[in-house]
Amino acid sequence: MANLAEVSPKTVSNVVNGYVHVSPVTRKRVQRAIQELDFRPNRSARNLRRGSTGIIGIIVPELPMSYFAELSRQLLMAVEEHGRTLLIEQTLGDRRREEAVIDHLGDRFVDGVVVSPLAPHGRAFAGRADMRFVFIGERPSGCSADYVGIDNVAAAREAVTHLVRGGRRRIAAIGIQPEPCTGTPLLRHTGYRQALAAAGLPVDSRLEKGTARYHLREGAQAMRSLLEEPDAPDAVFCFNDALALGALRTLHERGLRVPDDVAVMGFDDFEAAEFSTPNLSSVASDKAAMARSAVRLLLERIDVPDRPAREILIGHTLRIRESTEGGLS
Repeated sequence: MANLAEVSPKTVSNVVNGYVHVSPVTRKRVQRAIQELDFRPNRSARNLRRGSTGIIGIIVPELPMSYFAELSRQLLMAVEEHGRTLLIEQTLGDRRREEAVIDHLGDRFVDGVVVSPLAPHGRAFAGRADMRFVFIGERPSGCSADYVGIDNVAAAREAVTHLVRGGRRRIAAIGIQPEPCTGTPLLRHTGYRQALAAAGLPVDSRLEKGTARYHLREGAQAMRSLLEEPDAPDAVFCFNDALALGALRTLHERGLRVPDDVAVMGFDDFEAAEFSTPNLSSVASDKAAMARSAVRLLLERIDVPDRPAREILIGHTLRIRESTEGGLS
C-alpha cells in the first residue's frame, strides 16, 4: 500500500490511525490506495499494539434532550473519523450516577472520556490519573482538564441586547438556579444582567424565574408564574430551547401573541427551534466544531498525558426568527 501511494509505511499508519498532521494531498493519495486494495484494518490488533482499546467514552446528562442528542451525534461522527469506537453513557441528571458512570467507564478501560458534566464541582473527576478527560459545554471547578465551550456571558448578553433593540423593556429570564450557583446557569444569568445594565434597565427579581430542570414543563410553569405578576414581561430570555418552547406553549394557551405581546428567545438552537410555531429565535453554537475540537483535544491528551490543559471557545450566532421579530418597536 505504501508503494502504491508513494509514501512511507509510517505515513500510511498515520492516515489509518486518524492522525491530523498529514497533508490533505497525501491523505487523499493514501485513502485512494486503501480503496484500490480494499484494505480493512484489524482494529483489535492495532489497538493492542498501541496499548489502547480504541474506545472513546462520552458522558451526557440526558440523551432524550435534543441538545445532547444532537451533540452526541456530532461526537459519534468525530470519533469515527479517527477510527475509534464511541461508548455513550448518561447520568440522568443525578450527581451520584455521574460518579458511578465515571467509575464504570474506568473499569471498561476506555482510552478517554468527553464529558458534559452536571456539577460545578470536580470531585468525581479528581484523582482519576487512570482516565483522560475533556469537558464540553460545562467546566467543573477543582480539576484541571481540557475544555471546549462557548462564551456564555457574551452570548446571553447579545441575546438580551437583541430584545432591548426590539423595544422590549420588561425582559424576564427563565432558568435561574439557586445560590450558590456556578457554571453555565450563572454565566447566562450574568450576561442577561449585563445587557439590562447596559440598556439602563433595572433588575426586577420578580422577572427572574428559577427552574429545577431545563425541560419543557419547567418552561411552561415558569411562564405561567411570570404572567401572574402585576407587570407581566414583554419579552423572556430562556436559558435553553426546551424552556423557551414550554414558555411558547403557555403564551399560546393564554391567548397572547408572540412576538407582538411577548417576545421569546431561547438558547442552544436545537433542530425543533426552527419548526415551532412561531419558530424560535435562539443562540446557536457550532456543535460539529465543538465535537471535533473535543475529540481532537482528547486524542492529543491520550498521546501526551502530561501536556498543559487547553481551552477552546467555539463561536456563537444569534438565529433570529419569528419569536422575536416584529411586535414592539
